[in-house]
Amino acid sequence: MSESLTGSASLLRSIRITLAVSGALALIAGIVLLIWPIKTAEIITAIFAFYLVVAGLVYIGLGIFSGGRGGWSRVGHIALGLLYVVAGVIAFVNLQAAAATLALVVVIFIGISWIVDGVVSLSLLGQDGSKVWTLLYAVLSIVAGVFVLFSPLVAGLAFWLLLGISLVALGIVQLVRAITLGKETRTVGSAATPR
Repeated sequence: MSESLTGSASLLRSIRITLAVSGALALIAGIVLLIWPIKTAEIITAIFAFYLVVAGLVYIGLGIFSGGRGGWSRVGHIALGLLYVVAGVIAFVNLQAAAATLALVVVIFIGISWIVDGVVSLSLLGQDGSKVWTLLYAVLSIVAGVFVLFSPLVAGLAFWLLLGISLVALGIVQLVRAITLGKETRTVGSAATPR
């Protein structure tokens, strides 16, 4: 019985440590994002650019060293690899412009996806049991998508700010969970033992 209690305590300790570490990382990332938004965007872009260069080198290697494949497959891998490497190098050369472009592409993609989601919801209006809520969702989704497309800079800034605030809030909640996890069990367990 003491082994199961030791195992439970060890598991609880591991969960608490995991919650504390993930909460601290989210909190730090959120604070950094809110204090230095441009530098954070540049770091994320640099990580993405590094990935492009590495993936490009892998594709080039596949094209060069895969003797069993046909000529077009090898040429395609090499061409794709070169494209990835060039894109990664261009991003590294000017991280600010690459970060702004990446943010713009993401915001435009979000706007388009919200519009498509709203249109799809409207197409399902006749089949849905809650027509009012579906119609409200569809209209809000389309309006939000159009707003994002016509003012991507404002939407991008709002998205970045919301992301930073969310990370700070989630980090704090995770840290509180890590501190309080298991306290209810100990309180209930100590109250159940006879004195």
